[in-house]
Amino acid sequence: MATRLLMLADTHVPKRARDLPAEVWRAVEEAELVVHAGDWVDVRLLDELEERSARLVACWGNNDHGELRERLPEVARVEVEGVRLGVVHETGQAKGREERMSVDHADLDVLVFGHSHIPWDTVTATGLRLLNPGSPTDRRRQPHCTYLTATAEDGRLRDVVLHRLPPRA
Repeated sequence: MATRLLMLADTHVPKRARDLPAEVWRAVEEAELVVHAGDWVDVRLLDELEERSARLVACWGNNDHGELRERLPEVARVEVEGVRLGVVHETGQAKGREERMSVDHADLDVLVFGHSHIPWDTVTATGLRLLNPGSPTDRRRQPHCTYLTATAEDGRLRDVVLHRLPPRA
């Protein structure tokens, strides 16, 4: 069996965008698991993603307060098709990230994170895969707004694709 994943972070709705792009909502509907690595900003997006997702695994970010922190953990963990997956917002500076995360999350196969808005895909010396989907709404200094999709199957994450969104009108 295989599970289709959608990975998001740093949506900042409604501060950076009124809503998620239509392409992202279509990806939500196609995914069997939606992963969100924090910085929601407003609880209404959490409510809508919970309603529209087949399954949601998420954490809070540094810009999330009140009800978001009450409803979401700082670190979320789930096993999907034998893949031990974690979700956290912040991992600290890029320098030394692989070593720090290998120690902090030795129980995981994949760690999805956010905060920087910079897409990231590396594998640490211990085999931990680190993924940052960027942001679908706030590209900051990146050329595109982005999100990730992947498939979990037989204990492996495969077909990891970084999707670049067209500029907003």
